[in-house]
Amino acid sequence: MTSRWLRAAAGLAAGLLLASGLAACGSDDDGAASSSSASSSASSAFPVTIEHKFGSTTIEKQPTRVLTVGWNDQDFALALGVVPVSTREWFTEYPTYPWVADKLGGKKLPTFSAEINYEAIIKQKPDLILAIYETISKEVYDKLSAIAPTVIQSKDYKDEETPWDVQTLTTGRALGKSAEAQALVTKVKDAAAAATEAHPEFAGKTLVEDYGPENGSHWLIGANDPRRALFDLLGFKTQPDSGDVSEERLDLLDKDVLFVNGATKADMLKRPVFARLKVVSEDRTLYTGFDTPLAGALSYSGPDALLYALETLVPELAAATDGKPSTPVKDLSTAA
Repeated sequence: MTSRWLRAAAGLAAGLLLASGLAACGSDDDGAASSSSASSSASSAFPVTIEHKFGSTTIEKQPTRVLTVGWNDQDFALALGVVPVSTREWFTEYPTYPWVADKLGGKKLPTFSAEINYEAIIKQKPDLILAIYETISKEVYDKLSAIAPTVIQSKDYKDEETPWDVQTLTTGRALGKSAEAQALVTKVKDAAAAATEAHPEFAGKTLVEDYGPENGSHWLIGANDPRRALFDLLGFKTQPDSGDVSEERLDLLDKDVLFVNGATKADMLKRPVFARLKVVSEDRTLYTGFDTPLAGALSYSGPDALLYALETLVPELAAATDGKPSTPVKDLSTAA
């Protein structure tokens, strides 16, 4: 572009520069208008009233200091472009996850503690508190809502069982970003639909998620738990049993597919009873350690997290369900 300007005649160059300057001004004006329009659109979404299990919460204006108390609420706020002023501490690696680091853009993501610390929350001066993925009692709700408008789960779902798409849309309403939230839900569902169309073998198969097995104990994620949202999206059935399972009842893990979330393949195969399960010996088991982004994606289950998990898991789920023991399933124990 520079050489072109140098080759141009002086008069023509001046004219083009003037036109370029006017165009740049117009471009700046268009950008400012677009930004102003987006801001105006978000502001027009308020006041908004969101119903929940203890009544309703009215948010008078677009929040600028959002704080998250629910275990995974930050993942939904970030997906909508909002960086919380502070969050509940859960996975310490969270800010390094690819979809999170992308949204943070180098910013810090402060945490207050693993417990609900009212004093720390007050210090952040939030104007909105999101506490959807947490078992909130009326006493806790009253304390939080005395600090700032607080959004908790709907009465339509049991504690900590709000579906990821409902949580996305609820968070979108609270932040004045309903259109963006709907677009994210559509994007995830379309991606999952494409995966299930490509892999009809997923449908009807029972997938067991063994969450954080350690010291010979196992915890099976049950139906409606957000931590198995991805598997539900892909059409897998949930095993009938859930909760704590002892080593003596590992037969409950022996279904069509097993996903071990929170332990490496090498560690799990050291346990003879586990290693003898058919779902293990026939290579229909997937593993990931808790320090991987994949474990975090399935635990937080926000829209961006689900998209990351879909891209990572679908090829291995396909290998595990193709009915051919000779097809290797990649070990995701330390997947980046």
